[in-house]
Amino acid sequence: MERISKGLLATAVSVALGAPVVAHATNGMNLEGYGPIAAGMGGASMAYDNGTAAVMNNPATLGLMSEGNRLDFAIGVLGPDVGADMGPMSWDSDGDAYYMPAVGWARKAGRFTYGLGAFAQGGMGTEFDGGGPGTAGVQGLMGMMAENPSSVAHWDERSEVGVLRVILPLAFDVNDSLTVAGSIDYVRANMDLQMAMPASVMGDMMMNPNSTVGSITGSLATALPTMIGGAANLRGGYFDFSDGSDYTGETDGDGFAAKLGFVYQINPQLALGGTYHSETDLDDLEGNATMEVAHAGGVVPVNGKISIKNFQWPETYGLGLAYQASDRLMVAADVKRIHWSDVMKDFKMSFESAMGNLDAVMFQNWDDQTVYQLGVAFKATDAITLRAGANISDNPIPDSTVHYLFPAIVEEHYTFGIGYDIPDNGEINFSITYAPEVKVTNSGNPADPNDDLDITHSQLNWQLMYSHSF
Repeated sequence: MERISKGLLATAVSVALGAPVVAHATNGMNLEGYGPIAAGMGGASMAYDNGTAAVMNNPATLGLMSEGNRLDFAIGVLGPDVGADMGPMSWDSDGDAYYMPAVGWARKAGRFTYGLGAFAQGGMGTEFDGGGPGTAGVQGLMGMMAENPSSVAHWDERSEVGVLRVILPLAFDVNDSLTVAGSIDYVRANMDLQMAMPASVMGDMMMNPNSTVGSITGSLATALPTMIGGAANLRGGYFDFSDGSDYTGETDGDGFAAKLGFVYQINPQLALGGTYHSETDLDDLEGNATMEVAHAGGVVPVNGKISIKNFQWPETYGLGLAYQASDRLMVAADVKRIHWSDVMKDFKMSFESAMGNLDAVMFQNWDDQTVYQLGVAFKATDAITLRAGANISDNPIPDSTVHYLFPAIVEEHYTFGIGYDIPDNGEINFSITYAPEVKVTNSGNPADPNDDLDITHSQLNWQLMYSHSF
């Protein structure tokens, strides 16, 4: 039986490595909860057994499982509803369902617990088929010049960021009260981007050293005015690196990270848990790309290679309590601190072509984020557990730098879940999350600095997991 289960795990991990791992922003770019047990309780997970999702939450809680093996298979669906409004125009993102598989296996043998898991970390994604605010800005400029905007009609706008972790954890029971743990995480990230920039924005980034949007430099940027017959002919630009697949990204890179954790049983009812997640050490994300420049006479395409520079996942700290109020009722509360400011100060791209190089920097200036997670679990019957929770945080992105392709602005999540114990060591858990709509306004927006850009974002997400112990 153990040999068969390990074979199934190996197959599942292989599938997960090739499956779509794009998620949508919730706590910044993190999910509000990993695994439906924790997600049903607002993401609170630091100090009680929540299955193999512990490898994403606090690896020390693996030590709380029963002797033997546990195998988890999960699927999650994030359903974002993103919109953008600029003057009389409005757009709705077509990216409304992102699928995330996960699989985990853990074995407790004496004082040691070890295993293997593959989980989607998180990410971002929007899809404005037919173009979004940036494309509209370019088309408007070309239309005002009595030119045919059809030459940029193929400029869809979309973003897709996905991060997968394959995790090797090890937990050790120091004594009957204290468990400590750590993990080594292999991290793989991929990204697609199709982004239009009107001349007002692109020109500002190229010419204005005090631009609040960012900068565009390099030999290709210097040569552009000559290529299009003068800077006055510029109508806009388009960065395109997208393989069009939900399963992969045109650019990708990999690296490693680590986690540490502990759980301390203060008394039979109360447990304290904490964890530290290191910043990732990812290589630059690299792939093929096309840059297109719209000008008075049409569009000039330039093919080359793109690198996303120093894209990392942030350092995170977490601390939480779990209180077993009775045989049927447990309450859990966590607080996490996510250091987005260390990794999301800038978004940097480097484009290399036979015609020269171009380096683009878009300011992000994300704030660090404190996340409060509260959940309850009530054992309604011997087989059924009901869960509910809340996940509350601030929007980490300043209004002045928020972009319609990267709308990680959700603040509140309200969660519900149910677990059902199946005879012969099986278990099914389900969670659903509702995130109310958040609206922000960028007055110096990346589509048209002369008009406000309103961005809205709400979510309806769910996770389902089957578990088997043996």
